[in-house]
Amino acid sequence: MVERRGVVVLGATGSVGRSACNVLRRHADRFRVVGLSAAQNSDALDMLAAEFEPEFAVLAGGDADTHEAAWTGEWRYGPAALIEAAADRRADIVVNALVGSAGLEATLAALGAGKRLALANKESLVAGGPLVVQAWRDGTGDILPVDSEHSAIHQCLAGRPSSEVRRLILTASGGPFRKTPASEFTEIRCADALAHPTWDMGSKITVDSATLANKALEVIEAHLLFDIALDSIEVVVHPTSIIHSMVEFRDGSTMAQLGFPTMEVPILYALAAPERLPNEFEPFDPVAAGPLEFEHVRHDAFPMFELGLAAARTGGTAPAAYSAANEIAVAAFLEGELPFTGIPEVVDAVLGSWEGGPADSVQAVVVADSEARRQAMEAVGNRRNR
Repeated sequence: MVERRGVVVLGATGSVGRSACNVLRRHADRFRVVGLSAAQNSDALDMLAAEFEPEFAVLAGGDADTHEAAWTGEWRYGPAALIEAAADRRADIVVNALVGSAGLEATLAALGAGKRLALANKESLVAGGPLVVQAWRDGTGDILPVDSEHSAIHQCLAGRPSSEVRRLILTASGGPFRKTPASEFTEIRCADALAHPTWDMGSKITVDSATLANKALEVIEAHLLFDIALDSIEVVVHPTSIIHSMVEFRDGSTMAQLGFPTMEVPILYALAAPERLPNEFEPFDPVAAGPLEFEHVRHDAFPMFELGLAAARTGGTAPAAYSAANEIAVAAFLEGELPFTGIPEVVDAVLGSWEGGPADSVQAVVVADSEARRQAMEAVGNRRNR
């Protein structure tokens, strides 16, 4: 009998967290849930805790005085509890499905404690890239990416060294505005941006997909995860999201990973690799998938993509500033305080005057994140008051 591996799911009530719980539910014979967390959604976390009966549950945005819990197990509160959960001795695997740069310290804690980190929180790697890579190299922990694009690259590489790679090719669906003329972007409403054609995701990442900011973040992530130069990573638009990424090797061979869009496949791979556990998903049908079409990225129509790449080339705390400013701008757009075209304007305003510095400590990243948010909120206010 195979011993069940302990799993902590951070961000269990979000879209990726719910998918992770679906996978764990189906494979309860191989995994046991040690801990679950949510930021504010206490009702949903209560229900998950009652079902999975973890060792503890964390409400990062609440406290014991105001939280009326239905589940009678151990409750922990506040951001520090997330870090403790990521390093809990009973966990073998930590799924980091937190949203935004708040996931950085949990990522570092999991790696420092020797955990397998199933990483969906790309912003922590983007904001604190050098710190995360150093913690990965220095410790006994490992990173298995949960993003479908990076999971695909990991599977295509199959342990081959980066010196054998000529190019990484990430695919992008193009989002809901793939064919929309840039002249019409001023008319885009929030509901339009949230209508993703192929993926069912949370609001923030769905807007990031619509602006292609998400793809810029993924380029930075791929650069760090696979030790590939930025200039050797390309993005192509692939509307049906059947091919998740490709790896071109120096001998001319190109490997691709295919499948219908679902987050549960890369999550299961991150939990179980190198083993391939049986799955209940619909078998891939290449005829039903239809023609595999590709297009160039419309760089002129999606400035958030270029701004992200520019931040990556600058390095230091610039990627952290890009990520933080984008979070503020997207939140303002979702709240109706900023038009769709205002998102890159706000981010550009922050990066245009960014003095930066090395991302050589958690404190440096935290300070950069805070300052970028302050500047972004000021830019949102300035635009509102025009």
